[in-house]
Amino acid sequence: MVNKSTFNEAKKKHFKTLKQYVPIVARVHGGNHPEFHEVRGLFDTIVEKTKEAGANKPELDEEFSKLREITDNYTVPGDVCESYEAVYTMLAEIDEGYHA
Repeated sequence: MVNKSTFNEAKKKHFKTLKQYVPIVARVHGGNHPEFHEVRGLFDTIVEKTKEAGANKPELDEEFSKLREITDNYTVPGDVCESYEAVYTMLAEIDEGYHA
């Protein structure tokens, strides 16, 4: 049986790293992958809504739906670095935890 993370577990595990990686990946790959600027904006919204929700579960269905659409369900482009791939992997895990 696969041990799936809850949203809070995935958030604690990945938000700090994502806050570091997302701006860098946007700067490095945003020219060739302009969709990543949308990913960055959605991530920033997710962080903000999570802060505003405090101990409650934030309402993020729309943000995760848009992320899945923009990223083609977190499909990593073939011409990007490991950090880009890591961002998609972490976002997918947070998304999965949110919907668990």
